[in-house]
Amino acid sequence: MAFLQLLSCLAFVAAISGCGVPAIEPDLNDMLRIANGKDAVPGSWPWQVSLQRKGGHFCGGSIISNKWVVTAAHCGVKTTDRVVAGRHNLKSHRENIQVLKIAQVFRNKYYNRNTKSNDITLLKLARPVRFQDNVSPVCLPSVNDDFPAGTQCAISGWGRTRYNGECEMSLLGTRYFDTFHSTGDSSGPLVCKKKGTWTLVGIVSWGSLYCSTNSPGVYARVTKLIPFIKETLANS
Repeated sequence: MAFLQLLSCLAFVAAISGCGVPAIEPDLNDMLRIANGKDAVPGSWPWQVSLQRKGGHFCGGSIISNKWVVTAAHCGVKTTDRVVAGRHNLKSHRENIQVLKIAQVFRNKYYNRNTKSNDITLLKLARPVRFQDNVSPVCLPSVNDDFPAGTQCAISGWGRTRYNGECEMSLLGTRYFDTFHSTGDSSGPLVCKKKGTWTLVGIVSWGSLYCSTNSPGVYARVTKLIPFIKETLANS
């Protein structure tokens, strides 16, 4: 199983120098009308990592610097788990990957298991990740960034298709989110492109398993979690 690129609608502003620009360009053609996934170009979402336990993938994550990865709190990551960077096909043994140990796990103390609010965890790596063509960081937004409905965005992760997939979504108000309770690909990045740079605007929390047009994807809103990210990185 390899990884998915999915479409959505939103917006962003880049915050980290040298971030959000893949060395390998993603193929965004025909993304607007495809449901249930489209194969991604290998290495075109270089911040995407696979979190693995006992050799098996269980959640996704995003590289935000050479020492830090962001994922979802509901994944329950442990220091005994591994971060695999540079992976495209989970079944391949020929890819240029890096398998990294986790030194510390920082789950947001305000995470609520019932409502999935504050669904974010930061992982400090035991050694820095080496940036290469298929491994590089995504940008973070600022606290004041606004993300109106209608901007084209992408979701990446390993889902139910043979390799990677895409689907069309629209941003809904939070008042709609408690109507839907299905699960999908966990903790992958929702990124939006502006002026040639990709930024992390959401972390996959829960949503439709089948990329249904009748159910929204629900994401942890990264702008609201920037204070937690900054505090954790500054104190650790």
